[in-house]
Formats: sequence, C-alpha cells, structure tokens
Amino acid sequence: MKDKLKKIIRSSIKESALIEEDLINTFEIEINQSTQSDHGDFSSNIALKISGKANIKPLKVAEIISRTIERPKWLTKIEVAPPGFINFFVDDRTKADLLTSILEQENNYGSFPTNSEDSILLEFVSSNPTGPLHVGHGRHAAYGDSLAKILRKAGHTVSCEYYINDSGRQIDILVLSVLLALINKKESLLTVPAACYQGSYVSSLTEAIPKQAIADINKLSIPGLKVKEADEDREADALISIIKDSVGESVFEEVTASVVDKMIKIIKSDLSGFGVEFDHWFSEKAMIKHSKIDMALKKINTKKALFNKDGATWLKTTAYGDDKDRVVLRDDGRSTYFASDIAYHADKKERGFDKLINILGSDHHGYINRLKGGLASMDYNPEDLEIVLMQFVTLYRGKKKVQMSTRSGEFIPMRELYEEVGIDAARFIYVSRSYDQHLDFDLELAKEQSNLNPVYYIQYANARICSVMKEIEKKGYKNDHGLGIKNIGSLDSKHESELITMLQKYPDIIKTSAEQRAVNKLSNYLKDIAQLFHSYYGKQKFVIDEDETRNARVILLRSVSIVIKDGLSLLGVSAPSKM
Repeated sequence: MKDKLKKIIRSSIKESALIEEDLINTFEIEINQSTQSDHGDFSSNIALKISGKANIKPLKVAEIISRTIERPKWLTKIEVAPPGFINFFVDDRTKADLLTSILEQENNYGSFPTNSEDSILLEFVSSNPTGPLHVGHGRHAAYGDSLAKILRKAGHTVSCEYYINDSGRQIDILVLSVLLALINKKESLLTVPAACYQGSYVSSLTEAIPKQAIADINKLSIPGLKVKEADEDREADALISIIKDSVGESVFEEVTASVVDKMIKIIKSDLSGFGVEFDHWFSEKAMIKHSKIDMALKKINTKKALFNKDGATWLKTTAYGDDKDRVVLRDDGRSTYFASDIAYHADKKERGFDKLINILGSDHHGYINRLKGGLASMDYNPEDLEIVLMQFVTLYRGKKKVQMSTRSGEFIPMRELYEEVGIDAARFIYVSRSYDQHLDFDLELAKEQSNLNPVYYIQYANARICSVMKEIEKKGYKNDHGLGIKNIGSLDSKHESELITMLQKYPDIIKTSAEQRAVNKLSNYLKDIAQLFHSYYGKQKFVIDEDETRNARVILLRSVSIVIKDGLSLLGVSAPSKM
C-alpha cells in the first residue's frame, strides 16, 4: 500500500511540474500510517519537503498534489491538513484484504522474503567461562536472541555464535580458584588471593576434577604453596607457577579441561533454560591450536602494518582510527587477547559471512576502531563489522542495589532471576528499553499480575481474545468468515479503525526493528496494540446475536491475536490462552 501511494504521489508531482523533474527522485516520499481515524489511514509530509524548491507554501503544494493525483478505486478520499499534510483514506475492501491476509498467513504475516546472499553472523553474550551468567548477561541474551529472530523475519540469513574465551590467564585464575577450594575443603589451609574467583560455584566445580588429578593435587606441599606477594595478581601468578611445576603441565591441563568443560555446560544450560540457543560455539583454544592467530598475523605482516617496539610486535591501529597502536605479540612471544580477536574476526569473514554484528557491553567502546582496524589490515572491509554497545542493568531487590561481580562472588545469577520472575517477564523487561539506555530491573514489578506489568498486560490481551472465542463457541454461534469479510465496513468505530491501522503497521515495525537493531520498537508496539485492544474490549460487545457484525469483529480479534502471538514469539515470550 505504501509503495502504491509513493508511486501516485511521485506521478502527481511530475504532472503538476511543482519542481524540476530531475529533482523529484532526490526527495524521499515518506508514507506514515495515521494513529487517528479522522486523519485517514495514511499520511505524507512530502509537501513540506518540496515547498522550498517549489517556492510555494506547503499547504498550497499539498492542495496541488491532491488535486493532480489519479485516484485508484481503493483510494476513497484525500484530505489536506495544515501545515501541509496529505491524508489518504482507503476503502473497506483494502481493510478486508489486510485482515484476510493476516488470517491466511498467520505467523508469516510481517515476514519478508529471505535473502540467502545477505548472511549475518550475530555474536552475543560470549561471557568468559569463569563463572555463571549474571543478570547483566541476561540482557545480552534476551536482546541478541530476539534480534536474531527479528532479523530472520525481516528476510536476513542469520547465524548466532558464542565465542568461548577458554584460553589465557583468566582461565588459569579460575583453575587456581577451584584448586584452592579443593585444598581448603577439609580446613582452611591457604589464603585465597584477592585476584581469584569467589562464590559457592567455585567450590562446586571441584566435582569436575578427575579422581587421579585430585590425588595428585592432594600430594602438594601446603607450606610450599604459602606465597606472599605485595601484589594480588603476582601472588596468584606465583601460585599457578608453583602448582604447574609441582603436578606437571599435563595434570594442570587435565584439570583445566574438566573445569572449563563443566563451566561451559553450566552456561549452555542456563541459556537453554532461558530459551536462548546458539548455532555455533567457537573455541579460542581450538583457534590457537589450529595456528589461526599465526596465520592472521602473517597476513597482516604482508601489508606491512606490523612493527617491533620494546621487544613486542605492534599493529598500527592508529592508521584505522584507533587512539593508539596495539600489541599483538608480547616481548616473550605470547599473543595478546587482541591478536585472538583479530584472528577470530578474520575467521568469521573466511567462513563467508557478509555482515558481522557483535553485541558488547558499553565498556567496550574502545574496541570498535581497533577491531575494525584489525579487519582492514587484512584487506577486509571494516564496515562489515557492526558493534552494538549494550548498556548496563541495575537490579533492585527492594531499594537495595545488587552487586554483579563474578570475581567477588556477590552476584545474582541469570538463572536465579528468571526462575524467580519467570522467563516471559524477564525476557520482555530486558528488551523493553533501547540497548543504548541503562535498564533498571524491578523484580517486584516483574512478578506483578496487573496492567503495570507490560508483559502481563500484553499476554492478558491475547487471553481475553481467546476467552471471547470460547464464549462465542459456547453460545453455539456459527463462525462465518465470508460473512465477516463482507461486513468489514461495519468496523467503523474509533477503536476498530485504530486497531486496523495498528495491524497494518506490523510489517514496518519488523523492518524498522531489524534495520535499527531496535528490539524495543517491537516491545513498544505490542504494548500499544494491547492498550488499544483493552480499551476496545471495555467499550464493545462481541458475543452478540447480529451475525454480520459479530463475524466481522471476530475476524478483527483473530487478527490482533495472531500479531500479538507472533510478536511475543519473536521476543521469546509465550502467549497463553488463559490467565
């Protein structure tokens, strides 16, 4: 419909010679769906845009365009409104076609054709396997999974990936934390360095250690493990070195593999319980094993983007907009985390993905230019990488803020949150605000069953529709689709017109949400249509004897239900038929 209106407006401007013909296509013709029935079904502000070039007042331009437009049969009326809007009214047949289309397509309504040549790799969460996921990760999980669903509905080919940071110092620290917990199980024999991970989950990971490894660890000399260093990080590193030397690298690696595997299983379970599944889990350790970092650095070196300084190897990321150059190889020959990131993103491109979208915490803003620089240094288009910076979550229990530090052990696990408030409430609240806005998560509101709780309010709208359908069936009324379609014109109340207009918007909401990565636009849309429906429900009767009007209203209600259920499913939220 919008495309049709754009076409006839463009033809009208050309015919009326308001502006030079070669300027017509330089103006974008916007068609918006009206929110008020007296403003028509659609509206355009094109007269306001071109009035300057036409040297005519906007209102006069709008009048000229409206007079010149060749009106198709489905366009019943055109009105001009100050300061220069053109309002379009479509016939009942068009509305009937819309509702019929929704009923026929069901959950395919609002879907766009799939473009197999437009492949997206969406990476999100990717939390280090050093502790359970907390409520902050929950926002990343809910947003990323919902965005993937919306992108697919908008016609994109999307693969979801979790990057496992299963190599490096933070993993050694985790293993040290677990081994110290094992040693201290019988009695507190050793002081745990502040750099270690804390919390009950650390102690539980001791169960993952193989029996023989436990025996080897128990042979360690306790006095020999009592290290004193002024710096907490040095103390932890010294302990790691002593344990590796005492039990051997192979035992330490065996413990590492078992602990990391257990931690990854916990993370996968927590995400799966939250309705979040990944197409692929990418291991940093496996990447290192297959020499992908070395291969990436060699590729960079051919472009002469690397240089040596102070015994280390650096990448000239300043050439790509970074604030400073970055080390990729330390003076001892070990690769940096940045080198791993370069190799990982090169691997993404080598796998054939056109677009790379990373969802990162807002504290990672400094990563943007350096990652783009890494891609550019290997002759990949840096614009193929898009980074979405997710703002933080503040969780309140009463009026008290809850800390979320895995290192201190004082955090609320993601699983504990969604088990307390429910998956539906948790997922909806997580995506209720734009990703670039801070989110305060109110536990009490999430559990409330009232119109103050947005997800309950939306679900209740669908439950009410299901209740009406059951009541109509109980009364023995015949459901006559054809009769309802013939009488769509009877849906002429303010609430009915607004609901139909809202249903028309759904494909555009999907498209806009996908393009702007704005999942909250869909959640806001669902709140708006639920509010319209509840208002309609309070003003109108549906279980009536008049066959024509009843069947027409049934068609409208079924259409609203289809859209609400589909929209909620994209957010990973259920649509119960009874509440």
